[in-house]
Amino acid sequence: MPNHLVTNQPPPLQGYDLFAADPVLPAAVAASGAGWAAGQLGELGTKAGSEEAIGWGFEANANPPRLRTHDRFGHRLDRVEFHPTYHWLMEAAVAAGLHGSPWADPQPGAHVARAAAFYVWSQVEAGHGCPISMTYSIVPALDADAELSGEWRPRLTSRRYDPSFDRVENKSGALAGMAMTEKQGGSDVRANTTRAEADGAGYRLTGHKWFCSAPMSDLFLMLAQTGNGLSCFVVPRWTPDGVVNAIELQRLKDKLGNRSNASSEIELDRAWGRLLGPEGRGVATIMEMIQHTRLDCVIGAAAGMRQAVVQAVHHARHRRAFGAELVDQPLMVNVLADLALESQAATALMVRLAISYDRAGSDDHERAFRRLATAVGKYWVCKRHPGLVAEALECLGGNGYIEESIMPRLFRESPLNGIWEGSGNVIALDVLRTMARQPDAVEAFMGELGRAGGADSRYDTALARLTDELGDLDHIETRARRVVEQMAVLLEGSLLIRSGLPAVADAFCASRLGGDGGHAYGTLPVSVDARSIVASVLP
Repeated sequence: MPNHLVTNQPPPLQGYDLFAADPVLPAAVAASGAGWAAGQLGELGTKAGSEEAIGWGFEANANPPRLRTHDRFGHRLDRVEFHPTYHWLMEAAVAAGLHGSPWADPQPGAHVARAAAFYVWSQVEAGHGCPISMTYSIVPALDADAELSGEWRPRLTSRRYDPSFDRVENKSGALAGMAMTEKQGGSDVRANTTRAEADGAGYRLTGHKWFCSAPMSDLFLMLAQTGNGLSCFVVPRWTPDGVVNAIELQRLKDKLGNRSNASSEIELDRAWGRLLGPEGRGVATIMEMIQHTRLDCVIGAAAGMRQAVVQAVHHARHRRAFGAELVDQPLMVNVLADLALESQAATALMVRLAISYDRAGSDDHERAFRRLATAVGKYWVCKRHPGLVAEALECLGGNGYIEESIMPRLFRESPLNGIWEGSGNVIALDVLRTMARQPDAVEAFMGELGRAGGADSRYDTALARLTDELGDLDHIETRARRVVEQMAVLLEGSLLIRSGLPAVADAFCASRLGGDGGHAYGTLPVSVDARSIVASVLP
């Protein structure tokens, strides 16, 4: 009927290459030495932009995992059942090597290539990225024990996804999870009460974990107390004698977002595990893993920001209001350009961090930079993520508030990376500790900022302010967030100034460093080339 004729609605955003369409990523990947991966990234980007893959993301979130503690006869099962689309997403991620390609093939640029792929594929659906990220991050932590590493590394880097509940010896690939926090401590893992007692070649763990991520994994890293203090353990799903380990799933968390992924509370009743690293050095042992999961927090947040901006620009190009397309209206252009600036800065920072992971093994300067810059980037990019998605959602109006658009899912997902692996205060204090204990990290970070010196007076003025801020130790803990924010914004500015994107760098320095922007998105000064920035978002 005529009154049901649909007009002035955008077509679905699908059928495009998420890698090639990105205004920052292809050039940054090529400049980092990972240009060899461009073809693979294009294939993954095309798959991520397909109607089929986008549909998987919607279905996996509409059908969250279900816990089966017992069978109908009363036998314990402790199984989580997933919708088939979740397994399809996982299979694609594993096939692309997002869980372990830098460890299986450590060629130059491997971490950048993997970061770019994780960024592209996370825009389809973020929840299944949790076990992918943990597997990637646990592999280097296992290097603390050559025997454990030799046993598990080939399985954890296999590109065959095998979700069967079977002994790892019978599987073609394996995935890893972790269970660190407990209900009485949260981020304060030193308050953990789970105990580990030596038992022959291993240990027996008794206690609970408040968050066990990806509970159907093949092995987990867990923290537990021994006589010598908090220690780290590798706890497999199956014990060496072929018995299912004593890990009981109590319930699944009913979460704000990340709904396709299972997070659980577990009880350990003398669960068998092996010590990783020395007794009493559990936190130090897991730091290598935490560094990599924090990198993935930055990647995941940057991916969510990018997808939100793309959705907003696509909508504005196809929607008319008040006699003109939204994308041609000056105030909307200002909003979209401001969002694009934030997204592109996050992407540039993500790539720079990944470069440091490629180089840290042979370059002391990069290793020191990585330690500080990862925490700084994790704090800031994750902080900016929710506000950006909220503004992008508003660009779609009521259409953006409807579940049939991807925007509510992007919004629900947006706080996660800011909480995971240390909330804002934890990260800010970690930055202060690192600066106090590792002067070489401060030197490396400030050296990175200095590389853009002299190119923009607004940047130079902001850098001088940061130098003064770092020289003042009065009330430094109270000022921690302020200090870390300045460090992050200057790092992003430095990267954009050197990126070969003059309109983006000018707008960023004017609005973020020069004091000529407002507090909300859409307050860029009239002098910036907002239209060219918006035009570059999506070809």
